[in-house]
Amino acid sequence: MGRHARVESTAGRGEADDASSWMTMADGQRLYVRDWPNASAHNAVLIVHGLGEHSGRYETLAKWFVSHGYAVRSYDQRGHGRSPGPRAALRRRDDLLSDLATVYERYAEELGKQPVLLGHSMGGLVALRTVLDGRIEPPRLVLSSPALRAFEAPWLKRLAAILARVAPNLPLRNGLPLDGLSHDEKVIEAYRNDPLCTRWVTPRMADFIFRAGASSIADAWRLRVPTLLLAAGSDRLADPSGSRDFANGAWATKLLTSRFFDTLYHELFNETETGRHQVLAQLSEWLRRTASL
Repeated sequence: MGRHARVESTAGRGEADDASSWMTMADGQRLYVRDWPNASAHNAVLIVHGLGEHSGRYETLAKWFVSHGYAVRSYDQRGHGRSPGPRAALRRRDDLLSDLATVYERYAEELGKQPVLLGHSMGGLVALRTVLDGRIEPPRLVLSSPALRAFEAPWLKRLAAILARVAPNLPLRNGLPLDGLSHDEKVIEAYRNDPLCTRWVTPRMADFIFRAGASSIADAWRLRVPTLLLAAGSDRLADPSGSRDFANGAWATKLLTSRFFDTLYHELFNETETGRHQVLAQLSEWLRRTASL
């Protein structure tokens, strides 16, 4: 099995129509894994969640993929959701990249083929950086509001770099404006009341996000995978200028399709129905058009 991962099935079931299991990384970290199986699936997708949330928040999107002929897997990144450990903390700066590579390779082994990769926000950054580093090579990549640039001031980024060395796992409030998640008030309220969501971040995690975002924009020309970039033009959690700069840098590769939704907020797949329909229509069309790649 790739990277010495170990998988443990659970006796029970997860939320709704998902099945749950545990996967142990090479360093002993256990990750909670959710599957939305599909016996008639013609393809599969692995979903990577964002900072402070967890895989269970993607049930609606997973069911959309299942209805379109996909099997779906997601997992709680270390320090998130049901995966144990200090909240939003890292042992090493590249932990999230190594974890994704391990989870992806395991899923590909089980399927007998490589799944599509989809990452949202910090999960989009993790997915993109893992691909740009050549750790995995999915047939297609989808980025939803990727955290390629933060709104934080330069001095705060410098402070994060210092604290990452002297107090790497110091719990700090992440300060993300929850009212910028979606125009749907029910989405915001559900997030606030979700015991598996966390409002914390650590200096090492923050420094990873800042550095990996900047390096991903700089490395946009290295993109080698057909990619769909979905960006929220009115995003207040991840600066959409990062997505625009990445799109400009990747233009020459001819592998990037960019779709900017000027009035939508950060969680494109959790927007109110009209906006969400527009996003899913673009995703569906791109998946159909690139199916033979």
